Amino acid sequence: MSTDIKTTPAISKRWRWLIGAGGTVAVMALVFGLYWAQVLRYQQSTDDAYVGGNVVQITPQISGTVIAIGADDTQFVKAGQALVRLDQADAKVAFDQAEAQLARTVRDVRNLYATSAQLQAAVQVRESDFSAARSDLARRRQLGASGAVSGEELQHAIDAARAAEAGLDVARQQLAANRARVDGTTLENHPQVRDAAAAVRSAYLTFSRTELPAPVSGFVARRNVQLGQRVSPGTPLMAVVPLDQVWVDANFKEPQLERMRVGQPVKLTADLYGTHVVFHGSVAGFGAGTGAAFSLLPAQNATGNWIKIVQRVPVRIALDPREVASRPLQIGLSMKADVDVSSSDGARLPQVASNAASWSTDVFGSGNAAADSRVHAIIAANLSDTSRAVAAVRAPARALLANAHTTAAAPTAGAPRALP
Repeated sequence: MSTDIKTTPAISKRWRWLIGAGGTVAVMALVFGLYWAQVLRYQQSTDDAYVGGNVVQITPQISGTVIAIGADDTQFVKAGQALVRLDQADAKVAFDQAEAQLARTVRDVRNLYATSAQLQAAVQVRESDFSAARSDLARRRQLGASGAVSGEELQHAIDAARAAEAGLDVARQQLAANRARVDGTTLENHPQVRDAAAAVRSAYLTFSRTELPAPVSGFVARRNVQLGQRVSPGTPLMAVVPLDQVWVDANFKEPQLERMRVGQPVKLTADLYGTHVVFHGSVAGFGAGTGAAFSLLPAQNATGNWIKIVQRVPVRIALDPREVASRPLQIGLSMKADVDVSSSDGARLPQVASNAASWSTDVFGSGNAAADSRVHAIIAANLSDTSRAVAAVRAPARALLANAHTTAAAPTAGAPRALP
């Protein structure tokens, strides 16, 4: 009896401990269940995520020999900064020849307009001669009727009138032929001038392309060009990585994509900065090249069972550029992504097209204005004083150069070329 009395308090204490522990577990399970129902069920996470970005290749558009390299791996460069310079000697000669040809063409076309004026004056002289010959013939015919003029003299008058008429026809044909070369044009937009201007533009483009600028600001990577190297169009010389234009490619399992939609908020952490630094982004799109199908493969064990292999689908996540600016990310860094899928309205793969360019640069377009200005300067330098006065009051002519994308490098030529 005494033994039973002594063990009863110990048993009661054990039960109280078990009941307390079980209650604690039950409360924790309830709290976790509520947290899962309200939060975790709407969170899809993966640590199979990496920083991605653009790698802008620097390639020449013309052949040439490298004479200068303006940046090396890991260095930061600004958009428009010269990265590689090719030998300019041949391009400079071709450019000078094109300028000289344009100057000659302008003067040749000026001569066409002047010839038209001369031929018009010649037509007027021939018209006057023909009118006088006809009047003389009419008088002689009147006198011939009375016998005051011999038949021979009258025949001479007839021949003279016919010769004057033939001379007038020739003058008119010459005027028409010359006018056919200038009618409906001005000197600036005459086809021959436009053709010569196009040659200047082409030579200017070739000259300016001896300098390769950075299309964007970023860090240089993969430099493999060397001084003295002979390069051809399309040869990869180096790359520029703009780290202000990065994103994250997160690879999610197929079941995780059911409620995932474009625009859903995402929280990300990087191994580089630790979990205390949180990046914020949004789902930008889904990889269309990877299918959501699965395949059955034999398991690597002795039983030879079959297992289900679930694919991962890349999801593009856009980052907040302000956060990236304060804490830069490099391409290839590991990330952890948590997508809030609580709002899953809309199509899973929306077909929304955008007309705006995703990426663009303007460093190749500045040479167009310079080339256009160069052409107009050459034309102006080879106009007569009268033509300059007319050009000064005429509305600006249509630009002779089509839109061109070239570097800002300007030929180191002197004053606009003018021929004597």
